[in-house]
Amino acid sequence: MLSSLSFLPFLPSLSGLSGLLPFLLFAFVASITPGPTNILLLSNSARYGFRAALPIVLGACVAAAGIVMLVGSGLGRTLMEVPGLPSAMRWAGVIWLSYLAWQIFRAPAPSLDPQTDTSHRRLGLLGAASLQLVNPKTWMMALVVVSVFAGNGSERQGQVLYLSLVFFLVSLPCLGTWALLGAGSARLLRSPRAMQRFNRGMALLLLASAWASLWA
Repeated sequence: MLSSLSFLPFLPSLSGLSGLLPFLLFAFVASITPGPTNILLLSNSARYGFRAALPIVLGACVAAAGIVMLVGSGLGRTLMEVPGLPSAMRWAGVIWLSYLAWQIFRAPAPSLDPQTDTSHRRLGLLGAASLQLVNPKTWMMALVVVSVFAGNGSERQGQVLYLSLVFFLVSLPCLGTWALLGAGSARLLRSPRAMQRFNRGMALLLLASAWASLWA
């Protein structure tokens, strides 16, 4: 099956990669496992519905693929080698995510009608994209992708572009699954108080995932 891809002229040779199947598995695990983006996506889709979560999915996936390309171009690796910068980025991400968790936790019981609920700001496409810039999980993922799966030869840049595209295509349905889970859970939350308890649980999970990244 993998050899059938060789007829596509715009794809680099898979011989320079560690193998497509291991990368697909890595991309799936990196995208589907709980993290700050997944938890915020779950919370937003539970409150505003699946359609409202689609810009978050797209923004997060595009930004994550872009970071893979940035790291693969060498600029990202250079930035990560600046003394103190990785630590500063990690702490900035943790502080911002902690702030978001606090905002979600302290929000009053929301209206069950998304059109009349103005107490909580939607994350949106740009918000989801900017979250990846300070999300330690995304940067660590990008470094692993480039270090493990991209070669060092003349085809390296083509391979990085290919890996970015594949990661984007894998992460889309993974994050879409989290959006569906959030939208489905909203059917079980039939009162503002139940929705508030759900959001507080999501806030605590977001806080835990943010601080856990410091020891990852």
